[in-house]
Amino acid sequence: MSEERKDTAATDEAPAPQQEAAAEAPAAAAEAAPQEGEGAQDDPATLARKLEQELAELRDRHLRALADLENIHKRHVRELNEVRKKALADFARDLLEVADNLRRAIESVPRAELDQSDLLMSLLTGVELVERQLLQVFEKYGIRRIEPQPGEPFRHELHEAVYEVETADHRPGAIAEVMQVGYRMGERLLRPARVGIAKLPVPAEPAPQAGEGGGQEGGGEAGGEPGSRIDTTA
Repeated sequence: MSEERKDTAATDEAPAPQQEAAAEAPAAAAEAAPQEGEGAQDDPATLARKLEQELAELRDRHLRALADLENIHKRHVRELNEVRKKALADFARDLLEVADNLRRAIESVPRAELDQSDLLMSLLTGVELVERQLLQVFEKYGIRRIEPQPGEPFRHELHEAVYEVETADHRPGAIAEVMQVGYRMGERLLRPARVGIAKLPVPAEPAPQAGEGGGQEGGGEAGGEPGSRIDTTA
């Protein structure tokens, strides 16, 4: 009898863990149900906020990419224009000597012989025409002469001081003479104008008067000691 009771008790105690697990499952399901319900209720709003945030980030990236592309395009255009201007400036700088030689040829023609020689007059007219056309091409591309006048102030960004001229006609530091004209293309300096700068003349030292020197010499002879002169009149 005792053994049967033990077996019966064992059989009664065995399902206890299963019963406890079965009892806890509905409670866990009941607790999880409100949480799932709350997640289901908040999900559209949360999803909308996430989508708006992602859209704002994408819009910001898009605007930044457009700004970078615009900056790259502007820098490329600026660099291209700079290369073109430099190439044109180098080419124009080589033509400046041609303009100088044309001007020298015009100035070297003796004006007194123009009326006597038709050939010389025709030659001068042709050279002046070539110079005029060259200057028109310079003007077309924004190349202009820098030709200061005597008395104008010296500007270091446009002029180059080559020598000094002693003169009282202009104030010191001003331009006194123009040795060679300059050229500029827009804001780019092709060649500065070479000029002479005025400075005050050095005052001359006063020459000694003839009377003062003769008096001293005569006094020395008169005041000499006896026997210092030899009489050669005898």
